[in-house]
Amino acid sequence: MALLSRREGEAPKRSLWQRIKDVALMDVAVLARGGVNPGSLEQVEEILLGADFGVKTTMELVSEVDRLAKRGFIKTEGEFLDALRLGVRQSLEAGNSNPALTFAETGPTVILVIGVNGAGKTTFIGKLAARLRGQGKRVVVAAGDTFRAGAIDQLRLWAERVGADFVGGRPGGDPAAVAVDAIDAAVTRGTDVVIVDTAGRLHTSSNLMEELKKVARVIKKRLPDAPHETLLVLDGTIGQNAVAQARTFTDAVPVTGLVITKVDGTARGGIVLAVHEAIDVPVKFIGTGEKATDLEPFDAEQFAKDVFEE
Repeated sequence: MALLSRREGEAPKRSLWQRIKDVALMDVAVLARGGVNPGSLEQVEEILLGADFGVKTTMELVSEVDRLAKRGFIKTEGEFLDALRLGVRQSLEAGNSNPALTFAETGPTVILVIGVNGAGKTTFIGKLAARLRGQGKRVVVAAGDTFRAGAIDQLRLWAERVGADFVGGRPGGDPAAVAVDAIDAAVTRGTDVVIVDTAGRLHTSSNLMEELKKVARVIKKRLPDAPHETLLVLDGTIGQNAVAQARTFTDAVPVTGLVITKVDGTARGGIVLAVHEAIDVPVKFIGTGEKATDLEPFDAEQFAKDVFEE
């Protein structure tokens, strides 16, 4: 199933590749003569920027396509499509790009989950817990979002649904204390993974970002190698604001991986590339729906195919 699928009941929309074909491939014979029309390339740039690829990634992708066309390597529609997909894959595989989760060699693995309100952190935690449970791991989820009304109960329901243990504090309590209680419980019970939720915070709020730093410090004090993963959850529908969020969060804590949610609700999948390029952090998961199984480990090659779906 394509990662960038449309929601049930939605009217079909022209794909990114269809829109590019409209402006760049009106006359395939032009390609065969050794190039893409410069005016068409400018329109391709506009389409990619509109799909949130970001300026740097867009310029590099279009420049590479132009170079290949002029050298005679792009003479057909299929070769044009392959060049775009290859460029996306290479961009996503550049730099720090390993999508695999890091697990502790001994003791529990601690995964800290961060992001702003509405990005889908709690739902992601439920999905990740379900995935890890399916792999035979014992999981504790910690309700470190002690401020949002209903957040503790929401995570408790997810834990019950997927068969994970649950540790929560009182509403308005200290989220760092909840994280430590969960780690202590995991050590006592021989649990494999601790997933710590955090309060959704505006990336522009310095006080809340300081609190997030405290949670990370307290976790490290309890387990020197932890958190083993700090996953930043970003809403795939918010465009370039996701880049600003990513930069601010990475300034506060060492982010080790990205989770892009709601990708099924947008054709603007280029934000995945833009964020990866901006902070050099690997994309680890893509959220594609609401069910517990709607979580895809990130695959750069498959994503490149999906973003330019025919």
